[in-house]
Amino acid sequence: MTAARRIVVKIGSALLVDASTGRVRSDWLRGLAADVAELRREGKDVILVSSGSIALGRHALALQPPLSLEASQAAAAVGQLRLAAAYDEVLAPSAQILLTLDDSEDRRRYLNMRATFETLLSLGVVPIVNENDTIATDEIRYGDNDRLAAQVAAMAGAEVCVLLSDVDGLYTANPALDPDAVHVPVVDEITEEIAAMAGEGVSGLSKGGMITKLMAARTATAAGCALAITRGGDRPLRALAEGARATWFTAKLDPHTSRKRWIAAMRPRGTVAIDEGARAALNAGKSLLTAGVTFVGGNFGRGEPVAIEGPDGRKLGQGLIRYTGEEARAIKGLRSGDIATTLGYPGRAALIHRDDMVI
Repeated sequence: MTAARRIVVKIGSALLVDASTGRVRSDWLRGLAADVAELRREGKDVILVSSGSIALGRHALALQPPLSLEASQAAAAVGQLRLAAAYDEVLAPSAQILLTLDDSEDRRRYLNMRATFETLLSLGVVPIVNENDTIATDEIRYGDNDRLAAQVAAMAGAEVCVLLSDVDGLYTANPALDPDAVHVPVVDEITEEIAAMAGEGVSGLSKGGMITKLMAARTATAAGCALAITRGGDRPLRALAEGARATWFTAKLDPHTSRKRWIAAMRPRGTVAIDEGARAALNAGKSLLTAGVTFVGGNFGRGEPVAIEGPDGRKLGQGLIRYTGEEARAIKGLRSGDIATTLGYPGRAALIHRDDMVI
């Protein structure tokens, strides 16, 4: 928590919504907002992944569980407005981002989301992410916000992902059923033995149990992000930073290194050749701009990997390109300000962003 530059925090419905009234637990939310403000004063970026829209909407519409898919989507549509308003009241400026599984599996949407997160965070905005329950069906659902939080952490390059829960971590057995269950403070590897310890949650509002949290931990740690499961009491993030009981799943690599290895392992779908000035810029850690591109080869889509060649024809590295092959050929050699005139619509300033590139 101390060293992290970017933190993703998942908030479950049982923490945010009062089960008896169906309303936001305002005092708890203000405490969380105070924690977020404190982290931001320390120079950290914070992204929240929040459940609660269906729980809030269900109460507003007087719907009784179990809900059909259509009723859940209707409840989410109503509840999303209430959820966004509650967060904006305590965290302004905040922004709502609604995602489905399709959004993270499609390369173009994935890159667009990364760019949106980066822009919002650079402007001091706290993104509030939720699954887009109003349109999501089973085949395009994450299914729970534990795994959504881990995917967002991987996407945003976070060093830490915190799952705030009604339990304070992983136990050797379900502590609600087994009084001899022992708390596990640190997990360096999710073995079959660790996986066997997972039990289901007992909350009436939340969907995810410990099994989904372990799945989230696999995703996060593979992307170089440490993940913590801890109890969401008063001022939960401050408590975690001060040593509150939690289970920490450690990552072997940092997010930057993990992402670079992932990009380096891809098979290029095309080639981009650059001039000497662009090569010097890339070696200095800068993004690749269109002005330095001399040749574009191959038919590739936006977000696909391409090889980067220097003036001598030797491969310098590769990266995820932000334009299609046809678009890239049309704008090669142009200044960034001339891209919109040529394409007829505004585009990204960088052809390949430095975060999406391996040299």
